[in-house]
Amino acid sequence: MITHRRWLLAAALLALPAALQAQRKERFATLEQALQSGAAMSGRSGPRSVNWIEGGRRFSFLDRGADGKDVIRGYDPATGRDTLLFSAEGLTFPGGTEPFEYESFQWARDSRNLVFQANYRPIFRRSGIADYYIYSLADRSLKQATRDAGTAELSPSGTLLGFERGGDLYVTELSTGAERRLTRDAAGRVYNGRFDWVYEEEFGLAQAWKWSPDSRHIAFWQMDESAEPITQLSDLSGWHSEYDSIAYPRVGDPNARVRIGVVQPDGGGRVWLETGETGDFYIPRIYWTSSPDTLAVMTLNRAQNTMKLFFFDVNTGGRRQVFTESSRTWIDVFDFYAGVENMITFPAGSREFFWISDRDGFQHVYRYDYSGRLINQVTRGPWSVTRIEGIDPRTQTIYYTGTQASPVERQLYAVRFNGGGSRRITQEAGRHAIDMSPDAAYFIDRYSNLRQPRQVELWSTARGKVRTMEANAQVAQWLAAHEYSTPEIFSFTTSDGVRLDGSMVRPVPFDPAKKYPVVFAIYGGPGSQQVYNEFQASGWTQWLAQQGYIVVGVNNRASNNYGSAFMKVVYGDLGRYEAQDFAETARHLASLPYVDAGRVAIMGTSYGGYATLMAMELYPELFPVGIANSAVTDWRLYDSIYTERYMGLLADNLTGYRASSAVEHADRLRGHLLLVHSLLDDNVHPQHTMQLLTRLTSLGKDVDFRLYPPGRHGAAYDWPSSLLISRNNFAFLERWLKADQPPALDAPRPAAPAAAR
Repeated sequence: MITHRRWLLAAALLALPAALQAQRKERFATLEQALQSGAAMSGRSGPRSVNWIEGGRRFSFLDRGADGKDVIRGYDPATGRDTLLFSAEGLTFPGGTEPFEYESFQWARDSRNLVFQANYRPIFRRSGIADYYIYSLADRSLKQATRDAGTAELSPSGTLLGFERGGDLYVTELSTGAERRLTRDAAGRVYNGRFDWVYEEEFGLAQAWKWSPDSRHIAFWQMDESAEPITQLSDLSGWHSEYDSIAYPRVGDPNARVRIGVVQPDGGGRVWLETGETGDFYIPRIYWTSSPDTLAVMTLNRAQNTMKLFFFDVNTGGRRQVFTESSRTWIDVFDFYAGVENMITFPAGSREFFWISDRDGFQHVYRYDYSGRLINQVTRGPWSVTRIEGIDPRTQTIYYTGTQASPVERQLYAVRFNGGGSRRITQEAGRHAIDMSPDAAYFIDRYSNLRQPRQVELWSTARGKVRTMEANAQVAQWLAAHEYSTPEIFSFTTSDGVRLDGSMVRPVPFDPAKKYPVVFAIYGGPGSQQVYNEFQASGWTQWLAQQGYIVVGVNNRASNNYGSAFMKVVYGDLGRYEAQDFAETARHLASLPYVDAGRVAIMGTSYGGYATLMAMELYPELFPVGIANSAVTDWRLYDSIYTERYMGLLADNLTGYRASSAVEHADRLRGHLLLVHSLLDDNVHPQHTMQLLTRLTSLGKDVDFRLYPPGRHGAAYDWPSSLLISRNNFAFLERWLKADQPPALDAPRPAAPAAAR
């Protein structure tokens, strides 16, 4: 039997050669150098800005031209042929001599034209105003199609450019340049083809209109945000500060009134598609189906726990309800964290659709026909389908990414429509990100694992691997010359019987006989996931490791892909289980001989900032130090769609809202807290931090506070501000976790006399 002391000695001797080797490797000289090393650790991602064209026969990608500027090239997976498709060299803006430059581009569906977006001026996270230009690959001509448009897209026929400008919809005839206005009722705060802030942010779309596959119709959202309260933000610059006004509905506030209209691009009449829903409801998605002139419209009630799908005849406005799904918690119609824009898929050429639902406890694929009849459940088991990557109606095959191997991995699988013939396609352990051609013939696989930097491969679904597109040998060379602490994944069972996965990055060099301070770097929000079996390229994390910190992440309850019970236990009670799981992790780590349990910090941004506050308030003895950036402090101050999805309606859950408020628990804060915010944060408004500061001040509790006026969500607004935030965060950790004595807590605040409550 090896005693504990002998085990430590043996481990130290075994670690000695590795430590000596690590000492010969280059260390970061400064925090700035560490932060800038992320690109060296990430490596190259293979072809940039991939767009599958010609129905999947080729894909385009961005490359660097001889002048250092981007060019667009085309690659044929079948032959390996690489050709130049577009270069801006020698090209000027039409009618002038200024060299042509652009921010982004999109392909026409027939792959004959490119639509370039230039002079982009951002509005919200996904939206902005820009000028649009059409480039013909046939004659290499460049024409301006429109100016100052919000969104623009070529018709599937390739003859018309549809766009939204000033809250109305237009088309431009490419052959003549003639512009035609399709709607004329935008006025005040009523818009056609444009989303308000909360729809764009919380339903994940920027373009509020869609061409029909035959180019004969455009379906669009009309938003009337007149009843939404206005929030004003300013960075207080200049002699007379200017304010941005944003319609922003908080919990319980009126939302925009929404309806779906259909117009004809030839200027024909408009048809309104009335769902028959009453009261508060959302229309988060619309889909053109394979049936001619048939549009699918999805509705959600305000509580987001009942979804209905309607099919409309866009010529008459006639409707029929196809199916309904209800939940005791919430229903997801997209997945922001997994990059899934739609949980429902209508494959072209098929009179069936597929819906990803967690109705049996895990996310699985369900197959329906156009009458709304459930044909069969396609996948099943104690694991999740995270994305449908491609569908081949010809072979009746669905390609999907899932978690069969492990919740911390993503692998590609294929299954027949009837649920049979399931097979795993990707084999290397790790997290695979798939970019599949629309005909499901080829895919690009970008993957990594904890010990394998990013690899990029081209695959055929029929024949297997075609070629390696990027091996990132230079990353391996960098790792051989620099100190790097490889993360490890650990698991444990909480005191209430829940198994949690966490990640740990140890100090380099690491001495198991020493005790190290711990930094929890967390997020924790519903539907997210932090810990994966993937290569880690965070310069901040590696800097902390080189400075003698253990850095920890957790897939806490609320995380997706561990089953709906694990994720949705937080419904109506945000903050409680997240903080509990961080506390359980801290207690688990305290049992390890190399962890200094008295020197623990927790830090995060946005939801991670909120979770930091709740952990410090509910478990002050475990988290004496914390940094909360752009944190939600009271869910009653946050937007309606996100908050009510996870907390329910305020009238139904006032007790839950109060229990989930960091402001309400401010009297329990006993540790050392750094708050960070900006004045132009249109997501988590500075009001959150200001109200918490006021409450803490009224309680006589002092905290550190850093304000970055021009910053948006996350506070940083340029590289110097980002670097300064990191420096301040590190100095705060050093101040409290590296002092001679562990950070002391304030004395608990005595309960107020009954008369004062």
